Amino acid sequence: MANPTALVTGASRGIGQGISIELARAGFNVVVNYAGSEDGARRTAEECAEAAGENDIQTHIVRCDVGKAADRERMIGAAREQFGSLELLVNNAGITSIGRRDVLEAREEEFDALMAINLKGPYFLTQLAANWMRERDTSAEQSSPRFAPKVVTVSSISAYAVSTNRGDYCMAKAALGMMTKVYAARLAEFGINVFEVCPGVIASDMTAPVKEKYDKMFADGFTPIRRWGQPEDVGRAIVAIAEGYFPYSTGDTINVDGGFQIRQL
Repeated sequence: MANPTALVTGASRGIGQGISIELARAGFNVVVNYAGSEDGARRTAEECAEAAGENDIQTHIVRCDVGKAADRERMIGAAREQFGSLELLVNNAGITSIGRRDVLEAREEEFDALMAINLKGPYFLTQLAANWMRERDTSAEQSSPRFAPKVVTVSSISAYAVSTNRGDYCMAKAALGMMTKVYAARLAEFGINVFEVCPGVIASDMTAPVKEKYDKMFADGFTPIRRWGQPEDVGRAIVAIAEGYFPYSTGDTINVDGGFQIRQL
């Protein structure tokens, strides 16, 4: 293929859509994964084509619930059949805490449902993708670092900023940080670098219900950069990884949070 290929989970809306568009703009083929909204996935594919401009990229839409093993295997098979190789996996799919219940009222079935998508899914999808990446012909990446395989997992500031009505969500995001390090250590010998990208408060349909709250918080200095994050902010950070600008880094976390992680007195 003339272009490297990226698989982006949860790409029908929000952050995943923004990531897909920025990767297409940079000249990557994109496997657009969705779980529920085929229309959203098609919009993503259309916007990818528009953003790519003269770059002759291809998109391929695949339905997959990342929490289900059979779906994960089918998606990897579809990507392999369509493109033949995979240079970038972006684990982005996730759901918010079901019911947003206080930890003292949390329900086990809701905990299990969230963990299947937010943690088990990326853990085993990364396994499938990494084993495929190990089979690659390394000649292309020797001429261009963008063809060197990479895995990026999108976590959240909720990995360390507690919400007592979203305990399961916070725990899953924290675990993704360790997952990144585990895979980084295991895959380094195969030339596969692994990263965590940690977004802050990003404007999307998930955060729309709390827009008024965060509008005020940003105005009051909630973060040093006093604005909402945008999906393309996350996408551009992932493009920097995908292009191979961090060849001597792995297991690292890149914060895209407006400086939220800075402690001030």
